[in-house]
Order: sequence, then C-alpha cells, then structure tokens
Amino acid sequence: MIAPNRASELPDEQRIVITGIGLTAPNGNDWQSFRNALLEKRSGVKPYEVRYFGSTLAGVCDFDTTRYQKKKEVRRGTRAGSVGVYTANEAIKHSGIDWQNTDKSRVGIYVGVTEHGNVETENEIYVIKGFDYDTSCWSHHHNPRTVANNPAGEIALNMGITGPHYTIGAACAAGNAGIIQGAQMLRLGECDLAIAGGTSESIHTFGIFASFNSQNALARHDDPTQASRPFDVDRNGIVVAEGGCLYVLERLSDAKARGAEIIGELVGYAMNTDATDFVLPNPERQAECVKMALDRAGLEADQIDIVSTHATGTSSGDSQECRALRTVFGECKNPRINNTKSYIGHAMGAAGALELAGNLSAFGDRVVHPTINVDQLDPDCEIPGLVLNEPQELKRVDYVLNNSFGMLGINSVVIIGRV
Repeated sequence: MIAPNRASELPDEQRIVITGIGLTAPNGNDWQSFRNALLEKRSGVKPYEVRYFGSTLAGVCDFDTTRYQKKKEVRRGTRAGSVGVYTANEAIKHSGIDWQNTDKSRVGIYVGVTEHGNVETENEIYVIKGFDYDTSCWSHHHNPRTVANNPAGEIALNMGITGPHYTIGAACAAGNAGIIQGAQMLRLGECDLAIAGGTSESIHTFGIFASFNSQNALARHDDPTQASRPFDVDRNGIVVAEGGCLYVLERLSDAKARGAEIIGELVGYAMNTDATDFVLPNPERQAECVKMALDRAGLEADQIDIVSTHATGTSSGDSQECRALRTVFGECKNPRINNTKSYIGHAMGAAGALELAGNLSAFGDRVVHPTINVDQLDPDCEIPGLVLNEPQELKRVDYVLNNSFGMLGINSVVIIGRV
C-alpha cells in the first residue's frame, strides 16, 4: 500500500517550497544554462594549474564577479564569498520577490561549506614567504576572510540582510544540509525567507589536490572532459570543482500569498552519521538515511522518479553507495538513477545543492539527464534504473531524491516534490 505524502498533510505554514534558484557551475552560470549543458552532455572540466601542485584537472567556474560586487569588494573578500553573493542575488532575482520592500531582518542565510579559510591562509603564507616570513606583511583582511561564517556573511553585507546568517560545516553533505537548515528555521519561525544551499572555492587551495593525490583519489585522464567517470570500471578518482547554488525557500502560505511560481516542495529530508571511518563510506548507514527521508516524506521507494547520486568517481565510494541504493531501490521499477559530477566534478560544499538543481527541471520537461563517461559499467555499480550516456524521457516526474555524503561519515538526503 502506498503511504500518504506527509508533507501534503501539513498546514501551508509548515510546508516549505523552493521559489528561486541561483547558481554558478563549471558548465553554466544560471539554472537554465546549467540544465542545457546537462542535456547536451557538455562537461565543464578542463586543464588547471594550481600553485605548488602543478598541472591537474578541475571544474572551473566563469561567472561575472562584478555583476553584484565592486572590484574592491571582490579583492577584499573571498572566492567563496563572491560565489555566494552572485548565487544569492541570482536566486532572489529568479524568485520574483519584491526585494526592495522585503523586511531584511526576517531573511536568514544558511550556506553549506566543506571547509573555509584554507585558500586565504595559503595565499598569505605565499606572500610572506617573499618577505622572509615577516608576519608584519600579513593582511589585516585575513581574519574576516577565514572565519567560518565568511561566505554567508559576505552575502549579508552585500544584500543588507540583518537576519541570521551562518555556514553549516558538513563536509560534502553541506549543500543538502544548508537546505535542511533553512527549512527548519522557516518552520520554527526564525525567519520568513531563507537563502540556503552551498558554496565552494576548493580549487583555489593546492592542499586539497595534494591530499587527494596522496590518497590516490585524484582523477587523471588524457581528455579532461572524460576524467570524471562515476560508475565506470576505469574510474580513478575525484575531479575537484568550485561552484555554488543557493535557493530561495519560503513557507507555502507566503509563496501563495505573493503568487510565486513554485519550483518544488521539500517533502522529506534526513541526516545521519556512519561512525565507522574517517573516509570509507558505510552503505548500511547511507541506506538508513535514504529510508529515513522516505519515511518522513511518507513515500515508498518506488514513488521516487529520479535518484541523484553522490558518487564521486572513487573506486570504493561509488561501490559503497551503489550497495546502499540496491538495498533501498533494488526491487523498484520506477526510479531512474543519475549523476551530475560526471559533468562538473566534485564541487564539495556546493555539490548537493548543484546536483539537486540539475534535476529539478525534470518536473517540467520530464527528462532525466544521464551520467556521462560510462564506457564500461563496473559490475559493483549495477543498479536497476541507471541512466547512462543518453537522456531518458519519462511520462511524469513527481519526486526527486538527492543523495549527498561526506568525510567523517556524514550523510544527507533531501526529497523534493512537484507542486
């Protein structure tokens, strides 16, 4: 028997909807261009040089940093802050809200990050190295650049928002965690509008490349566009990427009152912890997280139309997630399963939010974008419903489930329903 959708049983004041999306990805600087790239199978991965580490591959964004900031503000702030400012302004514009007359004290900013401050600290050490490590040359901007709340704080400063702002450190589950936090704060009445999601500046720190390389987890390929290849038998690691995606979240009652166009409703979510290893995922805990989100949404697994996977292109990580997915969806006929990192690489704190955005357009066009670069499917990654290399059109798309997992065993799942 199909369980009722519990979100629909809530009063409108407790139902949380998405009314705006702002993003920058290695293959698109707005929701529509990003979607077009996914359907056209266009990768955003390219050759990249990073200090000390040298030549590698990365997902690099190319958005207009001065669309919403002055050059001086860009120089004073951080790359993650610029990504946040750009995507937050784009999200508000996309939502159609009357921003000039919005009470900024009732707006909350909840930005997921994997880490923050490494880029700025590495830059300062590089500068003082040229002055025999004289710390008097250290920038007075370093502290505000490196505090953990920086990306959210730069958004608040730029947009004049006086409500709560903070970041959510949740490793690579952070994009989903930002959305979940925004929804919870709306339900608690702590804000009336939430700007929520995730940002990443990870490609600007040589340390992250060096660390993945030391783990034998950094992808390499003669063709950069084919380097990120989740589920493929020849996958050899992660392509590091930058990017950001922020959503405007509102209570359904408020969205209805202003006649907003509703993109989707947050009908279920869950977070849990493996508590087993620093890096290696635990498929049992991942499966439990997915089941918890389904239960909170009041949905059966076979009611999900699209499952967006976290798979990063590492040998063990992809296999473990597929084990978890087989536990939940192995007997299902309806869900289609895809991956977005195969196009853009792993955008760390922004990954979950970006990957969700890539699938939400399917509510309208009913097309599932494929996982690209799968020349030979790894038998350990076989799951019914995998969409590989070519898009698939469905008769209807009502529910998208988004997986996002991170180091230290943090797991997050969100489910968005069509309204």
